[in-house]
Amino acid sequence: MTILVTGGAGYIGSHVVRQLGERQEKVVVLDNLSTGFRSAVLHGELVVGDTGDRELVGRILREHRIETIMHFAAHTIVPESVSNPLKYYGNNTCSTRNLLQASQEAGVKHFVFSSTAAVYGIPEGGLAAEDSPTQPINPYGTSKLMSEWMLRDLAAATPLRYVVLRYFNVAGCDPGQRIGQSTLKATLLTKVVAEAAVGKRPHVSIFGTDYPTADGTGVRDYIHVEDLASAHLKALDYLRANGASVTLNCGYGHGYSVREVISTMNRLTGQPLKTLEEPRRAGDPPSLVAKATRVRELLGWVPQHDDLEAIIRSQLAWERRLQQEPGLQKN
Repeated sequence: MTILVTGGAGYIGSHVVRQLGERQEKVVVLDNLSTGFRSAVLHGELVVGDTGDRELVGRILREHRIETIMHFAAHTIVPESVSNPLKYYGNNTCSTRNLLQASQEAGVKHFVFSSTAAVYGIPEGGLAAEDSPTQPINPYGTSKLMSEWMLRDLAAATPLRYVVLRYFNVAGCDPGQRIGQSTLKATLLTKVVAEAAVGKRPHVSIFGTDYPTADGTGVRDYIHVEDLASAHLKALDYLRANGASVTLNCGYGHGYSVREVISTMNRLTGQPLKTLEEPRRAGDPPSLVAKATRVRELLGWVPQHDDLEAIIRSQLAWERRLQQEPGLQKN
């Protein structure tokens, strides 16, 4: 049966599509290419359109007899969600509602949802487990949590079963350098430091140096995109084996500070990056690290790239490729 991947031309979705294609799964990608790229879709059929277009989604589900939806399409920039919340509720929440409506009408069996650690807000001690209170501090996190609730309630009322994967900080790129993080004006720290290392940015801004952390900068749990993508395939196998609906954290269970990420890049290149210390950004927690034993136990997920230096090395290699082939960032 065919899998629909929404947002499959984007950073994370394209890595999942690649792994699905390598496993000979039948894939249809739905992406409006607002932040995704045609060149990133290495397998399956690409349909250009919006997840909020219920008529289009319904037609895709019927014509391709879709059994599983993997839903990545979303806006993801925290500061932008604070300044323009309705954009995030419109795209992340309302479009997901339309997608779920179409799923119900088409009898879709399985749903894998791309959620975020931002649903936890500022967890006690900076460590978040799946049963930690969900108290998002920005509209991005709230928009994703509302989608989780809709999915939960629909599954309670219908035969639909789901896996919600709450991502921590996704980083790195395809080890084969076929696809990577190509988003223009990205805010992901590992992407920012890689751009600075190749001269695309004049400096790296450190937003907040007075957090209650070891060095005063924010601490995050960085997970390699390749490991995150493999968790989605494990989630698919779990649902096909009649697994019950579940919500799982996707992280490594330990964190690194902003200064540690920057110093790792400095060590790799031998050229210290220029940094600029700035005030805290709205919506940023001091520390956010996953308690992520459940995803390993339930899905049998075993990370292969849990190494900060390897993650940053892959990010740097991809950034150098973008310098050589700028067409990769055009549709």
